Amino acid sequence: MTQAHEPWRPSANLWAIAMAVMLPSIMEVLDTTMANVALPQMAGSLAASQDESTWVLTSYLVSNAIVLPMTDWLSARIGRKRFLMICVVFFTLASAWCGAATSMPMLILARVIQGAAGGGLIPLSQAILMESAPPEKRGMAMAVFGLGVMAAPVVGPALGGWITYNYSWRWMFLINVPVGMVALFLCQVTLEDPPYLKAAKKRGGAVDIIGFCLMALWLATLQVVLDKGQEADWFETPWIAWFSAVSVVSMLGFIIRELTAEHPIVNLRVFKNVNFAVGTGLMAMLGVLLYATVTLQPLFLQQLLGYTSLDSGMALSPRGIGAMISMILAGKLVEKTDGRVLIGLGFAVLGIASLLCGVINLEISQSSIVWPNVLMGLSLGFLFVPLSTVALGALPQQDIGNASGIFNLMRNLGGSIGISLVTTLLARGTQTHQNLLAGNMSRFNPRFMEYYQAVAGRLSQSFDPVSAKRMAMGILQGMLGQQANLLAYVDNFRLLGVVSLACVAAVLLLRRQKTVPGSISIH
Repeated sequence: MTQAHEPWRPSANLWAIAMAVMLPSIMEVLDTTMANVALPQMAGSLAASQDESTWVLTSYLVSNAIVLPMTDWLSARIGRKRFLMICVVFFTLASAWCGAATSMPMLILARVIQGAAGGGLIPLSQAILMESAPPEKRGMAMAVFGLGVMAAPVVGPALGGWITYNYSWRWMFLINVPVGMVALFLCQVTLEDPPYLKAAKKRGGAVDIIGFCLMALWLATLQVVLDKGQEADWFETPWIAWFSAVSVVSMLGFIIRELTAEHPIVNLRVFKNVNFAVGTGLMAMLGVLLYATVTLQPLFLQQLLGYTSLDSGMALSPRGIGAMISMILAGKLVEKTDGRVLIGLGFAVLGIASLLCGVINLEISQSSIVWPNVLMGLSLGFLFVPLSTVALGALPQQDIGNASGIFNLMRNLGGSIGISLVTTLLARGTQTHQNLLAGNMSRFNPRFMEYYQAVAGRLSQSFDPVSAKRMAMGILQGMLGQQANLLAYVDNFRLLGVVSLACVAAVLLLRRQKTVPGSISIH
């Protein structure tokens, strides 16, 4: 299949454009991940409960998810450059509002605005960069873009922990103000809309109100269910069941509406392209795997090894180094190598790294944490860069903006699913292992009784015999809970490793792509 597209090229230098779109993208992704580590401090300073503070994350994700797939539609109405600059302005102002918030409702409202503005930043930036780069340079352009988008979730927790530990959580948001001002200036002097967008802006078109309402209802209810499901005990809670039903029905209605509407708010017909459909599915799986490990590892380090938020962030920072190295390598290799090979290699390395995390225990050294994270970082470059070029590079130029919004939405939804999945499996797995291990704490088990009596004997040197026995049992129950929790972490890491390796087989569904200036062919 051969598709010709208009060989438009911007007047500004490609790397100046890359700098202009990378800054707001990095801002958005960092703010998505940095806030996680500072929730206790936010709750304490704003006199809110821990449950209330989690809406700082949920509110952002909901508004972000609703805007993400709409970016191409909005770009066609008001212009891509103008829309990107509007997003930067509102994201920056909302960041300042977050930093100045004096109550939790005020902070949550600011995060809703910030999330809505941030929803347009990633797909707009990616589409601009893909269209601005000639086909032979798209791999390197996506590598540069990926340095921010994929490395930021890794760096975010460490940076958030450092800022919160040394200064205040408010500076996580206030730091966006000068960055946003620089980004706004760079966008103004380097960006321009391609001819087809200018023509679309003049044509206008009907507003798909029904499609928008169905999409907003689907994504909002889904994000709330994913974020609050484990906390509310999933379908044991009626409102979770109702929200899930509404989400499924509205999703089906949205799909039907967008496939039949004359002017859909999201063009789902791009899924007819095999590479885009498979690539988007693999990107969603990458979101699951990436955000799941980013969630599990700090929890393990802090809950079981006693690390502070700053120490855990620093222990995981080598992943960012690996990601930066591989992004540069992948940007060069994707121009000379079959992208499917790089994607398969990336998932294989990610699977090996996850399985290495599956041999953890309470006596591990820091090197046992560092090296798997270096491998995970290395895998990201071999995944993000070729996935982006294979999935988006095969589309006509005028479809890239719409496809980029869907592509990034699936990555974010995958991340939400990954976080929800591992937190649920961790809690349920701990309970299961605790029940199994508790069977060994019996007076009919000679090894247990020997250990119990030894602990009670040592305690009896400082306490009376009754208190010593009671304290010994408490110590052993604490050890049992700790071991059960450890086994649940091991199960999760091994599951992620197996899923990563299974994705290698899915790469075979992609078609070989050959890119030449002026046309894109898929064989």
